[in-house]
Amino acid sequence: MGMLDSKVALITGTGGGQGRAAAQVFTREGALVIGADIDTAANGETVRLVRSAGGEMTGVAPVDLSDQEQVRSFVDRAAAAYGGLDIVYNNAAIAYFGPMPDFTFEQWRATVAGELDIPFLVSKFAWPHLVARGGGVILNVASQAGAIAGRVPPMVAHTAANAGVVGMTRQLALEGAPHGIRSIAISPGPVLTPASDRDLGDDQAARDAITSKTLLKRFAQPEEIVEVAAFLSSDRASFITGANIAVDGGATAW
Repeated sequence: MGMLDSKVALITGTGGGQGRAAAQVFTREGALVIGADIDTAANGETVRLVRSAGGEMTGVAPVDLSDQEQVRSFVDRAAAAYGGLDIVYNNAAIAYFGPMPDFTFEQWRATVAGELDIPFLVSKFAWPHLVARGGGVILNVASQAGAIAGRVPPMVAHTAANAGVVGMTRQLALEGAPHGIRSIAISPGPVLTPASDRDLGDDQAARDAITSKTLLKRFAQPEEIVEVAAFLSSDRASFITGANIAVDGGATAW
C-alpha cells in the first residue's frame, strides 16, 4: 500500500528532471497523476515510462504555464481526468541568471513570471477544486536561493522570486486551513538534472563552486527531492503546513 493511494496529483513540468521523477515516485506510491509540460515529446516519454512501470498518468502538452487561459484550461482538464484534485505539485519554473547591473529588466520579468506567476496561476485555478474535494495539498518547489544568496551563477531574480514563493506558500497555508488545504514549500539545493548537466557541461570549476556551499559537497539527484515531496503530500504529513522544508545538503545551515 502506497503513501498516496488513490490521491489525484497535478504535477507541472513533467517533461524531465524533478517533474519526471515526481510522476514516477508519486505513481509508485499509488497516486493518479496528471502532468503538464511545454515539451510534448518529453512529456509523452514520461507518460510512457510511468505506464510501463504500472502507474497511471495522463499527460497534457504543450501547455504554456505562464499563459493564464492555458493554465485555467489545463487545471480544469486535470480535475476532470480522475474526478477531482488532491495534490497540486508546482514544480515547473523558468529562470534566467546574470550579474547586476548587466541583468536586463526583460530577464527579471521573465524569471519572476517563470518562478512566481506559474505557481500562483496553477494554485489559483486549482483552489476551487481542492475546496470541493474537502481539502488537499499545495506543494510549491522553491529553492535554497529563497533563503541565501549565490555567487555561481549570479541570481538576483532567482533569489527574489523564490523568496516570493516561500512567502506565498505561507499565505496559502493561512487562507487554506479553514478549507482543509495544506500549503508547503520545498527548497532544494543544487540538483543534477539533464538540463543542469547540459548547461554546466565540463565546467568543473562552476560545478565545484555550486556544491561548495553544501555540507555534503555534491549535487542532489532528483529522486532525493521528490521522495520528500511524496511524504509531504501524504496524510502522514497531516500536521505540516505553512513550512519551508530545506532539502539542500546543508547549504542553508551555515
